Amino acid sequence: MADSNQTWLTQDAYDRLKAELDELSGPGRRDIAARIEAAREEGDLKENGGYHAAKDEQGKIEARIRDLEELLKHAVVAEAPESRGVVEIGTVITAEILGDQEKFLLGNRELGEGSDLDVYSAESPLGSAILGLKIGDTTSYEAPNGKKIEVGIVAVDTYTG
Repeated sequence: MADSNQTWLTQDAYDRLKAELDELSGPGRRDIAARIEAAREEGDLKENGGYHAAKDEQGKIEARIRDLEELLKHAVVAEAPESRGVVEIGTVITAEILGDQEKFLLGNRELGEGSDLDVYSAESPLGSAILGLKIGDTTSYEAPNGKKIEVGIVAVDTYTG
């Protein structure tokens, strides 16, 4: 992907996120505004727990709306890349990490929603270390705690959702 802001999504993931955005920015905003207004009518706002809870939820909704808008604005909708035995965004990786085999998806966490696979970003220490490697290749990366971790690529499979 040429633009580092771009995020690869399947059509299903895009549709799911677009539906969530539509719900939050329409009925979700109206519902929280009504809850805030109802709590405001109860009187003293300093000690009004319902008002403060609704305002907190409103902040979370607005943050999620901004995240979704940004994600969808830069989304590249395509089918999962066909596995060629090379680690790339949108593939399912089986890797040996610290002596254990782990299977995970390399991509955006929103892509793996509803899947039992862990998802690692291509920008994460692990993701950036293995991007472009082939089956049988080994490398190491530095974990956030400073520890050097060895990783070997066991398999690269096509993501089927």
